[in-house]
Amino acid sequence: MYKAFLVKYAEIGLKGKNRFIFENALRDNIRRRLNRLQSGFFVSKEQGRILVECNEEYDFDEVVNTLTKVFGVSGISPVVAIEDTSWENIEEKVGDYVEAAYTDKAFTFKVEAKRADKTYPVKSPDMCSRLGAYLLKRFPEMKVDVHKPQVYITVEIRNQGYVSSITIPGPGGMPVGTSGKAMLLLSGGIDSPVAGWMVSKRGVMMEATYFHAPPYTSERAKQKVIDLAKIMAEYTGTIKLNVVNFTDIQMYIYETCPHNELTIIMRRYMMRIAQHFAKESECMALVTGESIGQVASQTMQSLAATDAVCDMPVFRPLIAFDKQDIVTIAEKIKTYETSILPFEDCCTIFVAKHPVTKPEISVIEKSEELLRERIDDLVKTALDTVEVITCRAE
Repeated sequence: MYKAFLVKYAEIGLKGKNRFIFENALRDNIRRRLNRLQSGFFVSKEQGRILVECNEEYDFDEVVNTLTKVFGVSGISPVVAIEDTSWENIEEKVGDYVEAAYTDKAFTFKVEAKRADKTYPVKSPDMCSRLGAYLLKRFPEMKVDVHKPQVYITVEIRNQGYVSSITIPGPGGMPVGTSGKAMLLLSGGIDSPVAGWMVSKRGVMMEATYFHAPPYTSERAKQKVIDLAKIMAEYTGTIKLNVVNFTDIQMYIYETCPHNELTIIMRRYMMRIAQHFAKESECMALVTGESIGQVASQTMQSLAATDAVCDMPVFRPLIAFDKQDIVTIAEKIKTYETSILPFEDCCTIFVAKHPVTKPEISVIEKSEELLRERIDDLVKTALDTVEVITCRAE
């Protein structure tokens, strides 16, 4: 029945003279995602909309599922196109649409009309009233309710007419690629995939760095992170994942530094390494899944101590979230079930029994002086032996 979709956006419409940049990015992102399914989709810009035309047989549910994961999309309306926009034909085709779409027509409705083509002779308010009268005459069991209708019948006049009564919510946000690039510190937990998803929703391209510690963390733990990156890629687009062998660095810190400072010092070296890859890839910020007070390494003092080694911004979109808030989003974006698989990450393996919660940066820096003999060589080895994995949506 539906051979086209009108894709709506919200925040993009508030842009000024550069609005076309965001519209073009959204159009191109939609085109790329749909072309992975099959060929035959024609994606174009309409006034205030993106039009997706389906020229071949396609899977409706598959297309809708794809569009609901494209940041920048606020709503998706499957539409029936009406080539002949003479008023008599518009009335007839809207009636035919209702006839085909609803077996039971005992519902309340409201007609909403938009005349993007301002040369069209029937104005929007007149279109609403005249179409409403036509439908009532053709289907007496239908009733008008302009306040809380059960069905909204939407008609838009553009280069041709479009009729729909379905609007599927999209994820909102801004098109990926319009706000630069950032490096996500991705673990196997619940928080970091949600943090990456949230920042990417604002139009940021995402790369990721994962710290692997064999034999203390298994290949299953590594695969878990790859799987999380692939789930994220359904929204963010392809993710370049840097897998860093962190074992020797962790063991050296464990053997050399005070145990109550282990987590902070390890996190500081993770930030240094992630920043190295971020600069190589021309990222503008680091992204972490930290939330104030969630664990000892996420107190205000601890966050300040880890930030001190960075000279680029560190984004923490979950900073004020309760854990349940984070879980709710993780369930929504389908990362939760993978995140809770019982494979440990390198942070939890080496956690101290009594970690410092209010570290002083000067004290931490003094402890790091104990590492001078070997730490630079170990970090260089970790950088030189990084494994790069390209993670795409499956």
